[in-house]
Amino acid sequence: MSAHQYDHGHTVAGWVGTGIASVGAAVAGAGVCFVSGVLIVGGVGIGVVALLVTWALHLAGWGKGPGIRPREEWGWRVRDSGAWAGHDECLGCRLAGRRRTAGSGRVDEVAGGVVVRGDVSVGGEPEAAVVVADSGR
Repeated sequence: MSAHQYDHGHTVAGWVGTGIASVGAAVAGAGVCFVSGVLIVGGVGIGVVALLVTWALHLAGWGKGPGIRPREEWGWRVRDSGAWAGHDECLGCRLAGRRRTAGSGRVDEVAGGVVVRGDVSVGGEPEAAVVVADSGR
């Protein structure tokens, strides 16, 4: 039995991005302490680099999309199998132009409403579920 019962989202992209952002925060904090605009701007610049590096690693498969990954992909050194096709509801994938088609994704637009297809577990057995939401406009 694994020590982790849940997918905490520990990924290479997350760890690297957090490390770089921490350095940026320290540099910006030193700029505040020493009243140095150069250090503050440098720290903010490092923060932007952290964002871009994390995004690039996510797109390369070293991050994860929203939701829970399959159990065999829980390790932080395991590449994400769905990264090249894009993730549903993932801002980073949408910004990179990676969108799933209506047939392969989980969300389809239907006459002003949204149909979400997925599986639910009822009594331990998976069943197909369709949820329809309408904005009422």
